[in-house]
Amino acid sequence: MYAIIKTGGKQIKVSQGDVIYVEKLEATEGEVVTFDQVLFVGGETVKIGAPIVEGATVTAKVEKQGKAKKLTVFKYKPKKNQYKKQGHRQPYTKLVVETINA
Repeated sequence: MYAIIKTGGKQIKVSQGDVIYVEKLEATEGEVVTFDQVLFVGGETVKIGAPIVEGATVTAKVEKQGKAKKLTVFKYKPKKNQYKKQGHRQPYTKLVVETINA
């Protein structure tokens, strides 16, 4: 059984036991998070939401809060002697999917 959930403005396909990385959630390590915006549930029977499946939830356990690798943002204007160098690390939450309730 698998499901497609919506979190952080993105749609993610999950199965039981999957490890996923999502936009940072306000939860501590070890806490259980429930996603109620389930767009699709697949398996032996298929449920398609319009836009969400009623009564379907996905629960996941927060394994870690962290930051991604550093990205370098470099803006440059030729012939003007103007440039700007910046770094950015996107925060994320690492989750382990426990159950899919359809």
